[in-house]
Amino acid sequence: MVISDDILERTCKDMIETILFCLSDATKGTIYRIGPMPELRTIRVTSGVRNETTGEIFWGFNEYSDYNYPGKCWEDFKDRPGRPLEAMAWCVENAKSWTADDPQEDRRSVRKQLSNEPEDYHHMEPVLIKKSYLYGDLADNFEYPVDWQGNSIWEDCDNLVVAVIKIHFKKGHIKRGDHSTKVIKKLSRTLGTQLLSLHIRETLSEAQKDLARQRLQSCNVLAHELRNTLIKLGFIFSAINAEISFLREQWESQIAIACPDIENKSAILEKLNRLIESNLPVAKGTTVLRQLCETLMAEQRELSDLSLMPGLGEKWVENKIRPKWQKLMVESDLWEPSREEILSLLGRLKEAMWLGTNKDLASRMDHLPDDLRSIWPELAYVDFTVDKLMTLEKILDFLDHPDLKIPHKQQTKKILTSLKALVEMIPEVEERTNRIIHSLRNGSFENS
Repeated sequence: MVISDDILERTCKDMIETILFCLSDATKGTIYRIGPMPELRTIRVTSGVRNETTGEIFWGFNEYSDYNYPGKCWEDFKDRPGRPLEAMAWCVENAKSWTADDPQEDRRSVRKQLSNEPEDYHHMEPVLIKKSYLYGDLADNFEYPVDWQGNSIWEDCDNLVVAVIKIHFKKGHIKRGDHSTKVIKKLSRTLGTQLLSLHIRETLSEAQKDLARQRLQSCNVLAHELRNTLIKLGFIFSAINAEISFLREQWESQIAIACPDIENKSAILEKLNRLIESNLPVAKGTTVLRQLCETLMAEQRELSDLSLMPGLGEKWVENKIRPKWQKLMVESDLWEPSREEILSLLGRLKEAMWLGTNKDLASRMDHLPDDLRSIWPELAYVDFTVDKLMTLEKILDFLDHPDLKIPHKQQTKKILTSLKALVEMIPEVEERTNRIIHSLRNGSFENS
């Protein structure tokens, strides 16, 4: 697949972050790139490890792997007599997942086979893309990889393996076919769609020239795939909103500096956690109660670390935090003396979600220039969609403000500039796609 290294890494990081966010028991994620045929060189693209205390994800390769650059070729890791069996080989050859839910009995753990040391609990999921999506009618003419007996793999399959996702879990928190494996499988399909979209973007110019020479049937297939690709390009907007959330986080930090007397989200959540901790020693003997306490504290810490849109923050409180507090007070009377305080804190927590949009607070931030404190909250609380391209222009201009002192400012601008180019591409691709479809419906193909 034709995808630049920096965009591929950023896309893989976004996918790992999504999986770790969805699966609270997942601790680490790695994505490997597979290809091209028949060499099938497998290279680790990126790894992310979640800090269990803060929820922050740290990126980079913290341990040695045979799949670090330049990686391993299919001939070096496929199943073969006399060679340790690898889970990677299973995923690539069979286009199926591998779950190590009992590391002591994992017959594809290389570490266990070589040194009798089991690996941790993990799940590996292949990322599949239909051969026809990538290569069309040319898919039948490729030289496919072969197994140790010389039999071609994938030749009779509809799909190719273009990547493998590996997710590590806490001890005993993964089972074959459980909810977590289904979530990873679902998201692996999303990653396949994103990789296909990126591949199409980078090869679009050449593809447009080829379209003029293709027969009507080939044009119809390509137009259909382009239409599907446009529908699935929504991940661009998620990436832009993630960068905007960083501006929101920095703005709320400025409010905390200028208005230390104002009770913000983090302060309220800290008080709620202290109320839980005050009774934890008493609740220690009750496993279910203690697990509920730990889950609630973890979600409150996670909410404290996130910079959500105010409305989404309110929903978080109402759908995740408040129900667990209600269950906690029903399950035990330990918190009955603090009931009024808890309910008051939960009410103030919802209000605190909107502090960043309070114009009166903005007017008190004398350490910022007037134009900066006026436009900052306006841009930081935008939910970006395709019709708000001018807002993205304003954000890029805002990042050039000489008095804006925030970390990673230039890196944020660089990322948003790249994403802006992708957003601007969508109308052009859509217009070209519609023209092709219109021509096909009229029984002719026009050069686009």
